[in-house]
Amino acid sequence: MLGVPVARTRDLGSRHSWTLHHVTLEDGRELFVKKGYDFSTEARGLRWLGSPCADVLEAEGDVLVLPWLPPGRPDVEAARRLGRDLAAMHARGAPCFGASWPGHIADLPLDNTPGEEWTSWYAERRVLPYLRSALDAGALTPSDVRAVEDALGRARQPAEPPSRIHGDLWSGNVLYSGERAHLVDAAAHGGHRETDLAMLALFGAPHLDQVLAAYDEAAPLADGWRERVPLHQLHPLAVHVVLFGGSYRASLLDAAARV
Repeated sequence: MLGVPVARTRDLGSRHSWTLHHVTLEDGRELFVKKGYDFSTEARGLRWLGSPCADVLEAEGDVLVLPWLPPGRPDVEAARRLGRDLAAMHARGAPCFGASWPGHIADLPLDNTPGEEWTSWYAERRVLPYLRSALDAGALTPSDVRAVEDALGRARQPAEPPSRIHGDLWSGNVLYSGERAHLVDAAAHGGHRETDLAMLALFGAPHLDQVLAAYDEAAPLADGWRERVPLHQLHPLAVHVVLFGGSYRASLLDAAARV
């Protein structure tokens, strides 16, 4: 691996369709390895996003190799740095909503067909496909789907150019190590910057108020962004209904009611 023999491997279990490993090379370097899936899209996305994402050391076949990041303390200064880093990443922009490569979120397909206007693109490419899948699986009812569709019809979002977003920025994909946060498991594409911030808030994150304050200082958000958080959470909640079943149904319908 990386042209150096492996000294030892510690298995870390599995996630979705792949296994996780802590690998130590004979030269002493420590690596985080994901195995058993096509990680080419994830690797391309991490490289496209750049800092603050973890470096891609190798991506070949069904293996993705990242540096091993010893856990650090998510203190206030590291959280504020994350806010500034996210603002800088988003500001690098994207040519369109979507991307020129096929997407994945977890091990589900993510439709990256490019679009020019965010609201309709978000509905068609980020929410409706997962509503249909959840309906087919019996995790949502037709009336549930109509409630979310009605919410999308009510959606109002100030126009902004596409941002370079992580796309799956829940707190588990933010690893604090050393004095900063590193992002992993990206579903990178051109999207709306409020989507990353709303997803970071979905399940809570350390010092989230400081992350958001530092972000807003570096790149002020449009008025009313807090009221739009439920709109941006419809996508990850619909994905969770598909992945994990009806246990997320109530959260999805609650977010739809608050749009």
